[in-house]
Amino acid sequence: MSIRPGPVMVVGTGAAGLATVEGLRRHGYDGPISWVGTEPHMPYDRPPLSKQILTGAWGTDRLALCTEERIGELDVDLRTGSTVAGMDLPGRLVHLADGSTLPFGTLVAATGVRPRTLPSFDGVVGVHTIRTIDDVLALRAELGAGRRVVVIGGGFLGTESAASARTVGAEVHLLEPEPTPLAAAVGTEVGAMVARVHRDHGVDVHTGPDALVTGLNVRNGAIAGVVLADDTRIAADLVVVAIGSVPATEWLSGSGIDCADGVRCDEYCAAAPGVYAAGDVASWQHVGFGARVRLEHRTNAGEQGEYVAKRILGLVAEPFKPVPYFWSDQYDLKIQAFGLLRGHDEMRIVDGAVEDGAFLALYRKGSRLAGVLGVRKARAIGYWRSLIAQGALWSEVYVS
Repeated sequence: MSIRPGPVMVVGTGAAGLATVEGLRRHGYDGPISWVGTEPHMPYDRPPLSKQILTGAWGTDRLALCTEERIGELDVDLRTGSTVAGMDLPGRLVHLADGSTLPFGTLVAATGVRPRTLPSFDGVVGVHTIRTIDDVLALRAELGAGRRVVVIGGGFLGTESAASARTVGAEVHLLEPEPTPLAAAVGTEVGAMVARVHRDHGVDVHTGPDALVTGLNVRNGAIAGVVLADDTRIAADLVVVAIGSVPATEWLSGSGIDCADGVRCDEYCAAAPGVYAAGDVASWQHVGFGARVRLEHRTNAGEQGEYVAKRILGLVAEPFKPVPYFWSDQYDLKIQAFGLLRGHDEMRIVDGAVEDGAFLALYRKGSRLAGVLGVRKARAIGYWRSLIAQGALWSEVYVS
């Protein structure tokens, strides 16, 4: 079968970009593909960065998603270390930072996100964010037993980073300006359990408005400590800023593509005729949940890239409506979840107990079952995934 939607260009060399490229080839596209990414590395996996790579349990070789030999098999023009500077939609051209241009018939934006930063920390030695291999290797080189580490942000990246730093013997302070870490994502009860686990492992967890950083102690250009809103002063050799992320859409500025909280797409992941988005950068209308979503989940990146490839080739007519899945590993704790938990109206424990560290929780949004979360309940959560996919009503699955 020969399918030719014009030259295809994929921008972003992460998991979503790779899934798109492989999907195109697997499903019959034999035309030209250009694949461009800012990082100089071959495509690699990101979830282990804040865990196995940061602790040193894995070498970076275990992150590889594909080899140069595989790129040859895919017959793709891969350009790593190339930054896209802009896109001309009417002219169907992408402009690279080196001044060159590449034509496209179909464009896939898979550029992911970049970390949010705090301007007051700019240029201060010892302040780190976590997004790339290079970020984590730089942080890992400074970690070690007895090092004083402050992690700003109590979301999943912050709590995972704190766990990894503590695992290698660092003295860790975790700062979260909300009353409970992770509460917005998984609920207060589960968030409080995660905070207890960190405290049990020796992390000093600071929460609430008093945990806001209001000042820095800098010596000879390097971080020496932070000052909190309640005037608490914490000495620090390293600071990890984990306060969320921003969709990497600067290259689309002025293109006419709507980039409000990512590349805004319809239910088919299309942002404009012949322009699609996949992975962390994609904001699309999820008809299954009746909501616009943008997911920074590893599994979604792969699934959405595969879907976009099939959509480009006219092989799928249904909207993209997966049941999202995510997981988090912290110490010996494994959290797994299906569905959309953020913004839930109600959470109920239906199996086990939070205080025992093994439980299953259901989440309600409106009148329907929106999600399920399990801690040490890996087998049990699979049953609820199918009910979420079916749009099960809360009244059908939970009786108080």
